[in-house]
Amino acid sequence: MSTTFTLDTSTSRANPTPAPLRRLTVPAIQQRKADGKTADPLVMLTAYTARQAQLLDPHCDMLLIGDSLGQVIYGLPSTVPVSLEMMCAHGAAVVRGSYHSVVIVDMPFGSYEASPAQAFESAARILKETGCAAVKLEGGEAMAETIAFLTKRGIPVCAHIGLTPQAVNTLGGYGARGRSEKEAEKILSDGKAVSDAGAFAVVVEGVLEPIAIELTQALPIPTIGIGASAQCDGQVLVTEDMLGMFERVPRFVKRYADIATLVSETAAAYASEVRSRTFPGPEQTYQPKK
Repeated sequence: MSTTFTLDTSTSRANPTPAPLRRLTVPAIQQRKADGKTADPLVMLTAYTARQAQLLDPHCDMLLIGDSLGQVIYGLPSTVPVSLEMMCAHGAAVVRGSYHSVVIVDMPFGSYEASPAQAFESAARILKETGCAAVKLEGGEAMAETIAFLTKRGIPVCAHIGLTPQAVNTLGGYGARGRSEKEAEKILSDGKAVSDAGAFAVVVEGVLEPIAIELTQALPIPTIGIGASAQCDGQVLVTEDMLGMFERVPRFVKRYADIATLVSETAAAYASEVRSRTFPGPEQTYQPKK
């Protein structure tokens, strides 16, 4: 006896169909800051999968495929080992799962630092293979020439200054930046450099709050804070940190839920039912038609 089953594609995991929304654009993001102020703060979260993108997309202005996926998804010790292939694969998944947010893909360590030409080759590949709207790269004055090179050739760039995780070996750790006058001045000059070079926004990570506020007031482009200040033009967090998937998180993370406990308790309930042979029950099994 053979039976044919028909999948409802509107609810299929392979073909999810969320209600489409109009996609935001890079110029729309940049224009949210007018006369030095952003009345409606920008919302950014990280996303790595199509389903995660679907759930986050209606609530965000930007979705970032962060190289933090190295630690969050792959269990790597830092973001340094992340490859261009990883970023492209996850970036494409997030684009497929989103309809509203501007999707930005991190350029991984080693894919852009050598020269503007290397950066263009890597960024062009990311845009082609993912369909994303922009790339993000770390570095201030040192990367200004590269940012200008990319933007002049049609690749929007979100900059990233302050605590730059790809430089963890140089920085010596993940501590807050700007505690010395010299370092504070460098962060401020980095912000001006990336803005002048054409970046449409800049992530400001792990800096003392007065520096973040001064940057936000001084720059014509939106500042996206992470461990910076509520006075920034927007905020970003790693979604898994915000959801409470990990016990240890940076100080600047607010845990809005305890998903780790929920997942653990749910898996325990499933395991208990399997071992007691109460799952699957009549509702989850197929019986011959009478």
